[in-house]
Amino acid sequence: MKQRNISAISVSLILVITLVGTALSSASKSPAPAAWTPEFSMKVKGVGGVTVSPDGKRVLYTVNEAVMTADKSEYLTQIWTANADGSDAYQMTFGEKSSTTTDWSPDGRWIAFTSARSGKNNLYLMRASGGEAEMITDVKSGVGSFGWSPDGKSIAYTSSDPLSADEEKNLKGKDDSRWIDENVKMSHLYVIGVAKDTNGKREPRQLTKGNFTVGSGIGGVSYDWSPDSRSIVFTHTKTPKADDWVSADVSVVDVASGNIKPLAATNASESQPFYSPDGRWIALSVSSDPPRWAFNTTINLIPSGGGTPKALALSYDEQPNMVGWSADGKRIYFGETRGTATALYAINVETNAITEIDKGRAVYGAVNLNFTRTMFGLTMQTNDSPPEAYVTRVESFAPTRVSSANADIKPVLGKMEVVRWKSSDGMDVEGILNYPADYKAGTRAPLLLVIHGGPTGVFTQNFAAGPGLYPTAVFNARGYAVLRANPRGSSGYGKKFRFANYKDWGGGDYKDLMAGVDHVISMGVADQNRLGVMGWSYGGFMTSWVITQTKRFKAASIGAAVTNLMSFTGTSDIPGFIPDYMGAQFWDDLDVYRLHSAMFNIKGASTPSLIQHCEGDLRVPISQGYELYNALRQQGVPVRMLVMPRQAHGPTEPKMLLKVMQTNVEWFDKYLGNES
Repeated sequence: MKQRNISAISVSLILVITLVGTALSSASKSPAPAAWTPEFSMKVKGVGGVTVSPDGKRVLYTVNEAVMTADKSEYLTQIWTANADGSDAYQMTFGEKSSTTTDWSPDGRWIAFTSARSGKNNLYLMRASGGEAEMITDVKSGVGSFGWSPDGKSIAYTSSDPLSADEEKNLKGKDDSRWIDENVKMSHLYVIGVAKDTNGKREPRQLTKGNFTVGSGIGGVSYDWSPDSRSIVFTHTKTPKADDWVSADVSVVDVASGNIKPLAATNASESQPFYSPDGRWIALSVSSDPPRWAFNTTINLIPSGGGTPKALALSYDEQPNMVGWSADGKRIYFGETRGTATALYAINVETNAITEIDKGRAVYGAVNLNFTRTMFGLTMQTNDSPPEAYVTRVESFAPTRVSSANADIKPVLGKMEVVRWKSSDGMDVEGILNYPADYKAGTRAPLLLVIHGGPTGVFTQNFAAGPGLYPTAVFNARGYAVLRANPRGSSGYGKKFRFANYKDWGGGDYKDLMAGVDHVISMGVADQNRLGVMGWSYGGFMTSWVITQTKRFKAASIGAAVTNLMSFTGTSDIPGFIPDYMGAQFWDDLDVYRLHSAMFNIKGASTPSLIQHCEGDLRVPISQGYELYNALRQQGVPVRMLVMPRQAHGPTEPKMLLKVMQTNVEWFDKYLGNES
């Protein structure tokens, strides 16, 4: 129900690091104090959860920052509020535990939010005017998403099945062996009354039961209340495993009885359900049949009582992320990446006409409609401006900034421009080129090529000085030009472009990247003798592939890389991913796996390589990194491997993210001769 935003939940190899905060330590090789550093980038705060009150007068948003002390490395999020014009902003929650997801009651008198202050993530109520918050759930496994009923009497939430008494006992006694894919903990819907009962208590009631899990489809919304508060429409999959997003269906549960009625259950993946304001229709996102890992979806309408779905017009990128219905029920708002920015649209449900609300002047996140459907809350950032919270009226898109979380962040940034070039087969490709901070026209700078994850990721014009695995502004401050290319397979350029790398990883996409490097050299900006390359996840796959195909790069940084398509498929939590892209299982077509894996082409590689991998990575198991490390080491190639304990597919602790940035800067300074 909550998080009606334009950010699709992708389970591919996309990795986007948005965790931000304050930093304390210094890199061993730091530039002059006036230059931007990894430590400075960690001071950029994250802003999110922008929700506008029903009357449009007040706004809630969250601010996230890092806490790094001698014994702590964590992110802390607290809730802030402000008037819709940005005045009277102040912090509402405090303490050593985060308070996160927020929502207004339909009458605007109350605020619900989740917090881990009890030890587990639970649901709290607070008066909109402030005061002490009251914990209204006590869930051992924690509360997931939540949403108010339109009548304001109840709140629905998701929660995973808790451990049984025997499981808790065995866990404490170290008798905690487990069978794979058995006794899977599912997530289900619960509902809790806002008012206390006659005994002065609030007792939650489980709405859904069965061998399925609520959520896990494509998109940020997994359920929605009917306007009359009698039903909830929800997405569910076979299990919470990342690979099972393809099984997503949509059903409706009657709140009073708990009876469940299937609404959309086909071989396609159905998700993102939204009731129309009059309750007659449900909008949902429907994938291709069968679902593909490059993700193409269409908005469909289906009568709320059941019936035949009606597909609406295809969007530009065929990945519409729905925000919600207009107040009059005539339009559905959605967002998509378009090129290197974000665009917001409205589709008329009667005429199928798609109109642009905003043409993509910035990068928008967490776009949210308030209860009365009169205001959008969102985050906004550009290459030159850090993320902040904004609000705008729906009928006239003109965002007003309401937060000042990053008002003190004032880096000196180099010029940024979107550059375009032709690939070897004539395909149009583009990317973002950030110049050195002190660049002088006519001079050549060392160039760093950064490759995104996915492969359906995309580089957009996010704030260049924010924290990230490969910190653009830090590199620019040290004299590097940075090219972030969007080769075939990227989102934001239409379905045909996104599917153009099927059965061709390391083929056309590799040529797109090399053509981009050649283009920046031909511009007179890049020094062809001082080139570096880096990437994480699919970007790590491509970087490991690059060092097997060319010796033009003086150094490489390879993060969470898929290096062996066969062993990856057998160990990853998404075993269906590569067979979809390669068109076969490895036992049916071993050649396609060999031909597109760095490990089967590694002989003779000589590029000095830094490998970075997280020890708890289920998406790309760390064995992929070890395979590459040992192959390079045994051939005498300069190589180092940084292992990060406790982390999953990317660093989630600030000290670990800082370490990644620091070591990347040190590595390229060493091999590209750009030490300060």
